[in-house]
Amino acid sequence: MTRFIVIVLVIANVVTAIGVVNARHEHRQLFVQLTRLEHARDELNIDFGRLQLEQATWAEANRIDQIARTRLGMQFPETADIVVIRQ
Repeated sequence: MTRFIVIVLVIANVVTAIGVVNARHEHRQLFVQLTRLEHARDELNIDFGRLQLEQATWAEANRIDQIARTRLGMQFPETADIVVIRQ
C-alpha cells in the first residue's frame, strides 16, 4: 500500500514538474511577444508623432496662402471689388 502511494506521489510530482516547465516556457514566449509588440507600438507612436508634425507643417496658414498665390493665382480682392449685400 505504501509503495502504491509513493508511486502515485512520484507520478504526481513528475506531472507537476512538467506543468511548471510548460508554464515557464509559455511565459517566456509570451514575454518575448510582449516585448516585440511594445517595440512595434513605440515605433508606431514615433511615426504618428512625425506624421502629426508633418501635417501641422503642411497645414500652416502661410504655406496655404503661398500655394494659393503661386500655383492657383489667387489674390485678395481690391476694396473696389468687394460688394456688401444686405437683406
